Amino acid sequence: MNDRMCILTRAKGDKADLIRFVLSPDGAVVPDLKNALPGRGAWVSAKRKTVEEAARKGAFARAFKTKLAPPEDLGATVDQLLLADLTGMMNMARKSGQFIGGSGKAEAAIRSGEAIALFHATDAAADGVRKLGQAVKARALTLDEPEIPVFRLMTGEQMDACFGEGGFIHATALAGQAGEGVVKRATRLAAYRSD
Repeated sequence: MNDRMCILTRAKGDKADLIRFVLSPDGAVVPDLKNALPGRGAWVSAKRKTVEEAARKGAFARAFKTKLAPPEDLGATVDQLLLADLTGMMNMARKSGQFIGGSGKAEAAIRSGEAIALFHATDAAADGVRKLGQAVKARALTLDEPEIPVFRLMTGEQMDACFGEGGFIHATALAGQAGEGVVKRATRLAAYRSD
C-alpha cells in the first residue's frame, strides 16, 4: 500500500508524482530528489505551484511538527535541481551516443525510428521546430505508433552553458538506458513546470 501523501493537497501518489523534502540538521527544508537523504520526509505533489503553496501556507511546519520558514525560492530551487539532474543525464547520454544534437542528425534519427524524444531550445527558430515536427508526425504515421514526446525546457544560451559552446538548438534522445533516463527526467521537469 502506498502511504505517500502530499502534505498540501492530501493526494496520494508514488515517487514519480511527488517530491520528498527533509529537514537539514540546521532546520532548513531541503528537496530530496533521489529519495536518499536520512530523516523523516514530507512529500509534496511534483508541481512547482504546489511546492510554492506548501511553503507559503505553512505545510512544511505542520508536517515536520516544528516552527520553520521554508526559503521563499523553494520552487525555483527544486526547478534548478531538476534541470541539473536532466543536464547531467544528457551529458551521460551524449557520451554513450544516446543523445545527439543538430537539426540534420535529429531529423535522421526521428525518420529512422531511433529517436525516442525530441528537444528544442525554447528560443529555437519556428522554421526548424516546424520541420522537425513534420518529421515526428510522418514517423508516427509511417510506423503507426504514437508521436514521440517533444520538450522545450532550456534556452540556447542555457544549453551552451551546460554543454559548452555550440550546445544544441535541436536534439534527440535515442533508445537505450541513458536516453531513456533523459526522457524520464525531461518528463518530470516538464510536469513540474506545468499548470
